[in-house]
Amino acid sequence: MARIVYGVSGEGSGHSSRAREILSHLSKSGHEVKVASYDRGYRNLSDQFDVHEITGLTIVSIDNKISPIRTLLENLKGLPDGVKSFRKTRRQLFKQFKPEFVITDFEPTTAYLANYYKIPLISLDNQHRMRYMEYSRPSEFAKDALVTEAVIKAMVPKPDVSLVTTFHFGKIKNHHTFLFPPILREAVLSLTPSVKDHILVYATSGFETLLDQLKDYSRETFVVYGYDKDEQDGNIQYRPFSKTGFLDDLASCKAVIATAGFTLITESLYLAKPYLALPMKGQFEQALNALMLNELGYGKASFDLKKDDIATFLYQLPAYNENLIDYPRQGNQKITAFIDDLLEAGGDKLQNVSRYSNRK
Repeated sequence: MARIVYGVSGEGSGHSSRAREILSHLSKSGHEVKVASYDRGYRNLSDQFDVHEITGLTIVSIDNKISPIRTLLENLKGLPDGVKSFRKTRRQLFKQFKPEFVITDFEPTTAYLANYYKIPLISLDNQHRMRYMEYSRPSEFAKDALVTEAVIKAMVPKPDVSLVTTFHFGKIKNHHTFLFPPILREAVLSLTPSVKDHILVYATSGFETLLDQLKDYSRETFVVYGYDKDEQDGNIQYRPFSKTGFLDDLASCKAVIATAGFTLITESLYLAKPYLALPMKGQFEQALNALMLNELGYGKASFDLKKDDIATFLYQLPAYNENLIDYPRQGNQKITAFIDDLLEAGGDKLQNVSRYSNRK
């Protein structure tokens, strides 16, 4: 069995929910795993796994738009702690633990240390679609795509193998990238979907433009998460965060209106829920998620929310529901089996990955 360091981005909850499933599989397989994460990743995983807390990057948004200045200031403020964290991680997780493999879910500290110590590095995320998979996009997004690809390369410079999760499959650009269906939580895989009258809404706190427009649709009931309060405001029911409550509302809703995060989109598609995607401005990955969703006919993308966008989405729900009948619903077995093959092959063979078949 192998000694593995697993780096997990702590920004949002999607990285840690994906990592929990892979970490559980690795632990059950007998591997010795130490996790490095921060913020939500640290909080979400430390109850079950051996998690080393590190300092990581953060993103600040206002009304569903990234604030570059506030994001820069927040990260500069944490720079001294980041240097200390890097040295501590190098000492405890690399010099002392001596990992045989490093897996990173878009976490740069572990990726850079893996390169420095020449330890086989496996990237496992959905971000690398934008680096290693071909996809279509409108010309107005060309600059954002190039910048995003450069950022991904800076975050994870030299993975030996890239395992990419996606709900939209394209042609890969090299022989060390492999595409897989989205990783889903067991709690989602075990749900039985139904269709009630409410529409689930998930938005970052402060997205007042959306809330104001929802009030205009008085015949609809909106269950809103993301504001951490429990109160009724006309046709809007705010609910505090609860894993069980959120999943119950997701499984029973007739549609979803939310930011365009990868995890919620893929969980909604698995449960056959049409999705109105509201990409966070300044975050190209969310724009790409929305574009792919729109192209597949599973929902609608709205890049500058207007009242008519919600009306059009609601009107087209029957068409989205029809398209979602054929959505390929799969568990996590393909990617966990592939990881098992990689680890069994040994670190010295990861450079020669062309013998592995690409499994969709």
